[in-house]
Amino acid sequence: MSSDTAALEVLVFGSAIIDFICYTPRLPAAGETLHGHKFQRGYGGKGANQCVAAARLGSKTALVAKLGDDSFGADYLQQLRLEQVNVQHVERVPGESTGIAQIAVADDGENNIIIVVGANNLLSTDDVGNAKQLFEQAKVLVCQLETPVPATLEALRQFKGVSIVNAAPALAQTPAELLKLASILCVNETEAALMTGVANISSISEATSATERLIDLGANTVIITLGKLGAVCAHKEADRLHSQYVAAPQVPPELVVDTTGAGDAFIGALAHHLARYPERKLVEHIAAACAVASKSVQLPGTQASFPRA
Repeated sequence: MSSDTAALEVLVFGSAIIDFICYTPRLPAAGETLHGHKFQRGYGGKGANQCVAAARLGSKTALVAKLGDDSFGADYLQQLRLEQVNVQHVERVPGESTGIAQIAVADDGENNIIIVVGANNLLSTDDVGNAKQLFEQAKVLVCQLETPVPATLEALRQFKGVSIVNAAPALAQTPAELLKLASILCVNETEAALMTGVANISSISEATSATERLIDLGANTVIITLGKLGAVCAHKEADRLHSQYVAAPQVPPELVVDTTGAGDAFIGALAHHLARYPERKLVEHIAAACAVASKSVQLPGTQASFPRA
C-alpha cells in the first residue's frame, strides 16, 4: 500500500474544466450584447471543484480526470498539485483540448454557464481499472455527469464505500442503475425538477415531494439543495419515508458576490465530513456543507471562493 493512498479519504471521478468568467451588471437577454466590467480565468469543472473543496477542508483527496495537451491542461495540472490533490490519474490526452466553461456572472450573483467538455469526454471504464488502488483505499467516492455516464456507472460498481452522485447536468431520463448504485444522490432544485418531471421546485414541501419521487425511481438517500434556504434530505426505511429539512446560514444579500461554485463547495464539504466524521448523522454533515457553501458565495470565482479549514 503506497503512502499516497494509505490515508485517502475522498476520491473524485469526474471533470476538470477551465473557467472563462465575465462579470456584468446583469445577465444578457437572448441576442443581446452587454459590456462587462471584469474578466477572470479560473479553474473549474464539477469534479475538480468538488475535489479541491474537500482538499481545502483538510481531506486527503485524489482526482481521476482527463485534460488536454494544451497550455490550459498544463496549467490545471500544476494548480491541482498546489491544492495538494493526488493527480496520479489525471491524464493529459494528446491531440485533445482541455474542457472550458464560459460563465457570465451578474452583479446580484446570478450566473449562467456554457461548457465544452473536450478531453473530459474520453474518461472511460478503463480509467476505473487503472485507478484500482485509489478505489480500494478511498472512504468516499464523488461522481457527477459532466463526463460519460458508462464510466461513472463502472466507477460506482467498483467502489465499496460511501458514494455521492451529483447528478449535474441533470438528465430527464436518469439511468435507474445510477440512482440505485449511489449511496447518496445530491441535486439542486432545478436538477430535481427536471429529473422528476415537474415545472419547478421552489419550496421545502415541493423539495420533500421530489425526494420521495426520486426514491421511488430507485435512489437510496436523496439530498436536494435549495440555495439560501438550505437542503432537504430523505431516505426510505421499512417502506416509510424519512425526510428532514436543514436550514442554511443566512447571508445578507449585500454580501453575496458569486454563487457559481456554491453547489460544488457543498458537495466537496459533504464528502469531507462523511469521510472524516463517519459517526455523525447525515443532517450534521449537511449542515456543515451548507455553512461552507454559504461562505463560498461571499467571494468571487469558483475554486477561488472555497474556504480553507
